[in-house]
Amino acid sequence: MKAEDYLADPCRASSLPFWKTERMTVPAHLTILRDDAFSETACPGTDEPYFKLLHTLKSVPRPVLPEGFVLTSVGLEELADHINACYRREGVTAAELEAYTRRDVYDGDLWIAVRERETGRLAASGIGELDKRIGEGVLEWIQVSPAYRRRGLGKAVVCELLRRCSAKADFVTVSGRANNSDDPFDLYRSCGFTDPVIWHIITVE
Repeated sequence: MKAEDYLADPCRASSLPFWKTERMTVPAHLTILRDDAFSETACPGTDEPYFKLLHTLKSVPRPVLPEGFVLTSVGLEELADHINACYRREGVTAAELEAYTRRDVYDGDLWIAVRERETGRLAASGIGELDKRIGEGVLEWIQVSPAYRRRGLGKAVVCELLRRCSAKADFVTVSGRANNSDDPFDLYRSCGFTDPVIWHIITVE
């Protein structure tokens, strides 16, 4: 895919950020279809729908941390443990996160964490990436510990990453599982993301 084709409509052009699209080879047992090309009867297999959203960075909500929480640093081991504690279906290691730091799209300013001031506990974290070639920011991991949800921490992390991206990127994309009880879609929409497109990842056993 050419960069200009992706930039014309990032959400409809690919289910992935541009840098991943360039390098992706779809395994034989997977089919990836945009919603307007998907049919349950014509596409047998296990379907996992994902959304993809776009933020133009023209208007970024001000990040507001709830009282008693602070932005902080975090090590790779603690961050991996936090991600795994927040998601039932993911398994991330510190070594995998360390590999992220060697990617061309790595930007340390887009790795953030939030702690509860009183206890020092890690409450929320986020990882963003930056493709400088086309000006695309990407939200890769956004998570809030179960005990700290519904307090505005997720929105604070997303808006802080958008604020940081606004000085470096032309737009930001994010994707996630559509069938997620934690409602990440609504979170991103509340932060100003638009242009929703559903992509279907179909696995044939």
